Amino acid sequence: MKYFLLVLCLLICIISCNTNYTINKKRGFFKIDFPPKKYQLFNQAGFPYSFEYPVYANVVKDSTFFESKPENDWWINIDFPQFNARVFVSYKEIGKNNFDSLVSDAFTMSYKQHTYKASSIEPMPFRTLNNIDGIYFSLTGNTATANQFFLTDSIKHFLRGALYFDATPNEDSLSVVNDFLKKDLQHLINTMQWK
Repeated sequence: MKYFLLVLCLLICIISCNTNYTINKKRGFFKIDFPPKKYQLFNQAGFPYSFEYPVYANVVKDSTFFESKPENDWWINIDFPQFNARVFVSYKEIGKNNFDSLVSDAFTMSYKQHTYKASSIEPMPFRTLNNIDGIYFSLTGNTATANQFFLTDSIKHFLRGALYFDATPNEDSLSVVNDFLKKDLQHLINTMQWK
């Protein structure tokens, strides 16, 4: 009986060693299919600006500003439903506002609200072919936004934009989409015209 139990145990051990085992797989991310770049014109009557934006985005009039009404009727949001992203666009007339305070507010919104999460913030001044000046803020790190900008003619028009995702900030997983949408923001900036 002892020999029988010993042989049975050995048989069970030998048979159990023939099963397949699994190897831990490397961590991966979802595959994202990007649409082809194609643009359309935003040129609504009554708006003091026009620009081109992607066909896979929707322009929606901004109806609330922190639970109150926006300062004027020219604030819009550019929604990217496929990426769960939104560009908040605010417009202010310089005659009704102090130019220096508008620029200061743009820097404050880029720095003060994001410095504790950002590993770097790079302000890059530019001038478009339409003679519009501005600064593009490129933020790195797990910030709520990696792309912000403002455009102005320093006399009458001041427009600010910021790209946000409706997701927990994660630089690694959002970087591919951020890079894709950054090209759309640059196209918007380069096609901006004041009326």
